[in-house]
Amino acid sequence: MTDSGKCAFVLGIELVDGPDGSVTMCQRRYVDDILKRFAMDECKAVVSPVDISTRLISSDAATKVNAPFREAVGALMHLMTATY
Repeated sequence: MTDSGKCAFVLGIELVDGPDGSVTMCQRRYVDDILKRFAMDECKAVVSPVDISTRLISSDAATKVNAPFREAVGALMHLMTATY
C-alpha cells in the first residue's frame, strides 16, 4: 500500500479538512449534478415557486410537459436516505 496524499473524494462524497483537525463530508457535487441533470442549475430559490393568483389549466388539456418528476424525486430521495 502506498500513500497517495490527502483524500479529497470517497465514493462521490467530498471530504473537507477543518482547521481543528475535523473532517466534514460534503455532497455539493452530487447535488450540483442532480440540478444539472434536470436543468435546474440556474434556478433561484424562492419561498413559493408559484404565484397564488396563477390559473391552472384543466387536466383534459392537450398540452403535455416532458417533466421527469419521478426521476427527480428518486434522485432526491437517494440523496436523503442512501447517502450520508
